[in-house]
Amino acid sequence: MRQEVVERIRNIIRGLWPNAKVEIFGSFETQLYLPTSDIDLVVFGKWESLPLFTLEKELLANGIADPESIKVLDKATVPIVKLTDKRTDVKVDISFNMPNGVRSAQLIKEFMREYPILPYLVLVLKQYLLERDLNEVFTGGISSYSLILMTVSFLQLHPRYNDPRYHASLNNFNLGVLLIEFFELYGRNFNYLKTAIRVRQGGSYISKEELQKDMSDGYRPSLLCIEDPLNPDNDIGRSCYGLLQVKQADRKSVV
Repeated sequence: MRQEVVERIRNIIRGLWPNAKVEIFGSFETQLYLPTSDIDLVVFGKWESLPLFTLEKELLANGIADPESIKVLDKATVPIVKLTDKRTDVKVDISFNMPNGVRSAQLIKEFMREYPILPYLVLVLKQYLLERDLNEVFTGGISSYSLILMTVSFLQLHPRYNDPRYHASLNNFNLGVLLIEFFELYGRNFNYLKTAIRVRQGGSYISKEELQKDMSDGYRPSLLCIEDPLNPDNDIGRSCYGLLQVKQADRKSVV
């Protein structure tokens, strides 16, 4: 169903701009999506200005979305066209000339190959946050990318996961125990005031003071500070201003 939505939108974009390239990224590309997750697309091409409203008009003309279910966010940090597919009710976000999303999806797939248990943990955690309304960035929740990097860091630094005896099979891991240990780490033990998360170079915890040296002048690391592995001067966790709610939910899950 989702692939069919992508193909219909891709055909419309190619009809407008035959040389444009449409790429999938985000949870649909990594297969870490919930039934409620949206589809993230990025269009690569050459334009003097981003053709957001041209695409909106063409999507409406082809009956992809109703006028009330499509929106152009041209003033956003990353300008996008947001829509709900009329046939399937699947939500779609379309951006232009933003390669980082595609690179992030490739990185996540590499982590999934390295840590086969990663998708199982992430999907449970995504559903957990969804049920508590803590999964939306615009309301201060944790983004999918932040959650995945937190989970990767948890596995990178987990003493049992670094024991070769446990690498042969998923059967060597109790998912329930790992889930409780995840909540215990981020709900009780993690020092959010002083510590930042790094997944590069095998993973480590670093002081926020050290991380700040690589960031723009005057930038202060956020409470949930996660170094962007593709752009070290970017703090992935900066939008999670509702972290205390997330931390409280994690703590309650351990009780």
